This record gives sequence, C-alpha cells and structure tokens, in this order.
Amino acid sequence: MKTRRPTRVAALVTAVLAAAFVAAPVAVAEATRHYTGTLPSGASWVADVPGEWNGTVILYSHGFGPLEPRNAPDSETGQALLDGGYALVGSSYSGPSWWALESAVRDQFASLDALTGEIGAPRRTIAWGTSMGGLVSALEAEDGRHRVVGALTTCGLVAGALNLDNYQLDGEYALSRLLAPGQGIKLVRYTGPEEAAAAGAALTKVTADAQATPAGRARIALAAALMNVPTWFTGATPPGPRDYATQETHQEAALTAFVLNFTMSGRYQIELAAGGNSSFTAGVDYRALLRGSSHTQQVRALYRQAGLDLDADLATLTRDANITADPGAIRTLARTSTPTGRLQVPELNLHTVADQLVPVEQENWYGHVVAAAGRGHLLRQAYVQGTGHCAFQPAETIAGLHALEKRVATGRWDDATTPERLNAAAGTGRYLWYQPPALTGGLGEPGRR
Repeated sequence: MKTRRPTRVAALVTAVLAAAFVAAPVAVAEATRHYTGTLPSGASWVADVPGEWNGTVILYSHGFGPLEPRNAPDSETGQALLDGGYALVGSSYSGPSWWALESAVRDQFASLDALTGEIGAPRRTIAWGTSMGGLVSALEAEDGRHRVVGALTTCGLVAGALNLDNYQLDGEYALSRLLAPGQGIKLVRYTGPEEAAAAGAALTKVTADAQATPAGRARIALAAALMNVPTWFTGATPPGPRDYATQETHQEAALTAFVLNFTMSGRYQIELAAGGNSSFTAGVDYRALLRGSSHTQQVRALYRQAGLDLDADLATLTRDANITADPGAIRTLARTSTPTGRLQVPELNLHTVADQLVPVEQENWYGHVVAAAGRGHLLRQAYVQGTGHCAFQPAETIAGLHALEKRVATGRWDDATTPERLNAAAGTGRYLWYQPPALTGGLGEPGRR
C-alpha cells in the first residue's frame, strides 16, 4: 500500500500552524507561591506570594486563640488581597500562652525576615491585625526601626490587657456579688483552664437564671454597663435609644451565649502570660464607674422599674470589693501588652459600633493616649454600623487598607477615611460618623484612677 504524500496546501497549513505555536505561546500566569517555616523562637510562619506581586507585604497578626500561623483574617479576604497583588505573611507566635504579646511583635518581624530571605526585600510592609492582633499591629506601629510603613487595626484590642482585665472583672464581680453572693464563684487566679471554664459556666448559669425577674434584669444591666457590653447583639438594626428593656435582653443574650465563658476562660491564659492576676476591685468606686458609663440612664430606668435601690447596690459593690492585683503581673502586662501611643507611622483603626468582645469604647481610650503622646496626626479611626466582633465585610477592610496606602503614599489623610469615601470604596454603605463613648473602668477613668 502506498503512503499518501501531503499535498502542497496541506504542507503549507501545517507549517503555518507550527510557526504560530512557536512564535506566540499561550501566556500562563505564574501561580501563587506558598512558604512555611519555623522561627528560632519555635513559632511557625506561613506566607503566600502572588505571581504578579505588587511589592507590598501584608504582615498579618491573628487574634487570641491557638498558636497557629495565619496570614489573613479569613480566606475570602486573603484571596482578595492575593488577587490584588499583595503578599501575605504571619506567624503563630511562640507564647507563652494564647495571650502571646510577650513574643508576638518579635515573631512577626522574624516571619517578615524569613519571607524576605525567600523573595527579597519588599517595596513596603503594612501591618494588619485583628482583635488581639490589632494590639500587636498597634505595637508594631510604635517600632522605631520603621519595619512597617503603616498599620491597620480591625476590631483591635488597642486599650491593652490591663484595661481589658479590669473592666471585665468589674462586670463579673457585679454579677457574682449581686446575683449569687453565696456561691463563691472564683473570678481570678485560676489554677488551670478547667477551673476557669467551670467559673465561666457557673456565672453564665447565674446570669441566665436572673433574667427571669425584673430585679435580675436590672442587675444584669448594671454589670453589662460596667463591662462595656453593647446594647445591640442581633438583628439588622439596634434597639431604640430608650428601649431599655430590649437593650438589656441583647446584653444578657451576649453574656450568656459566649461572652462570660470566653472572657473567664481567657483570663486564665492572660494570667499565665502575666505570671499572676493583673486586675483589681479593691479601692474601686463603683458609683463613679457607673456615672461615667454611656448606659447609666438604661441602668437607672431598669432599677426604678424593678423597685430596687441602685445606690445601695453600688455601695455594696464598693464596700465588698477586695480583689487585689499582683504587682509583677501588672508590670509584665504594662511592658508587653499596653500601647504607649507613640506612633512612628500612620495607623487606621476600624471598629464595629457594637462589638461584644472588644468594645468600641477601647477606641476612645486609645485615641486619647495617642493624642497625649503628640501623635494624633498619625491616627484615624473609622466605624461600621454593625454588631459583632470583627463583623466586617472583606470589602470594608480592604477599603480601609487602600485609605491607609493613600496616606502612606501622599503623607496626608485628606478625606480618605471619611464615611463617604470609605463607603464609595467598599460599596456597602455601613461606614458612619461616630464618636465612641468613654471606656468604663479603664485606667485613668472615673472610679479607677
């Protein structure tokens, strides 16, 4: 059988197609590169670098919880950042507990160094932290070596650990003393996580049971005010400004759903890191504390409805307050976990107006600290009309990132952080003009000076 020879036309077509394939190969985007490693401290780190890297590294600091490496707040935000050309890096922290402020800043900068060893020096690095990680990024913004050019804190615990421990203890003490004085629920100096969890469960049950009576509801509102618990927990809109009864149901629901169990278990981790108890009730004037709260009118109204003597309860709390702090624990948290406000680079803070775990009142305290340090021109704070801890939409935080980048590039904030500009960038419409109330029970605030 003879083999057919290709015709001249067929041979020409074959040659043209072959030449076209060689001359114009299909372009394939470089894939994202993934890196992991272990730091000398024992912390692990993780990084992702997009194929079309824009030269900016996001140094991401995760919040309170297991010491596992993360380099983005969530997968959706992380993917959006990679799609935008940003490289992402973050460490697990090396402890000594979940409250890892002793090591976090050092481990974060070490993870940045490890990534730089793999990909070369970035054009710039921006710190981004969530919750406890927001405190980490705020401390990174105080770094005199200028390892970062700016910091973005989201739902950041920017008032630091000493304030956190104290106002949480105020609320827990009020619930225990006024609702279950005979139970002896342990509030500090836990011997282990089991004891802390048991105390949280006991106080949660006491609070849930008290919700059945007007007197119990009034006293829950008092404790929530001392603890800076917002009056909006669920739903698309908050209760009305004078709907005090509904406001209290939101506070009780938050306390019993997760807040008390979370904060009391978390206290053990903070005590472990601090080497003791850093909070106190002894010497606190609880009448003055309530007077400084934005929830005073709500508490007074519910006490009147219940027929209770509010002044008597406040006097009881002040008279019986006998929890003292361990000086060494205070020194440790003052050194590791308290911002000075001496910013070296621009910082933008984002917060929902109703955050059950890191109250928006922390922004008020932090803003005063930064202003007192003479760095107010470097700080901007923006607020989202929403309820929940870190309950942002990815577009809202990325809009904040771009506003911060504008400040870094131009040296001016201009109107980049106004609600109008942030809403235009995010497309959600939830940014609003807002002034957070003072932090009840904060260091230097009325009642605790």
